[in-house]
Amino acid sequence: MQRLAKREAQLMQVLWKLERAFVKEIIEELPEPKPHYNTVSTMVKILEEKGFVAHEKIGNAYRFFPVVAEEDYQKKAVDDVVKRFFDNSPMKLVNYFAREQQLDTNELERLVKLIKSQDA
Repeated sequence: MQRLAKREAQLMQVLWKLERAFVKEIIEELPEPKPHYNTVSTMVKILEEKGFVAHEKIGNAYRFFPVVAEEDYQKKAVDDVVKRFFDNSPMKLVNYFAREQQLDTNELERLVKLIKSQDA
């Protein structure tokens, strides 16, 4: 699975949220300044070529929908980050969040409970 560029990821976030959308509906969900219709249309077609999106024809328009689940992409993206930046060690990633992101005590306790629940 390919990595998404920043704007592609933004469009996918909208499609994951809406589940099915016309280009106009995608644009409505994007922050200001809104990109031009043709720009979004082209990017959605690129996402379709990459295998992230498919479409159905309704009248003269196309309604797009994700074919890659958000959870699947998140897993791939996190796995890639762990491999590239944390020597393929999930522990180093957790250590980074615990130290560098300055998790508070409640967040650390929730993290420990989550880890313990995976062992059960």
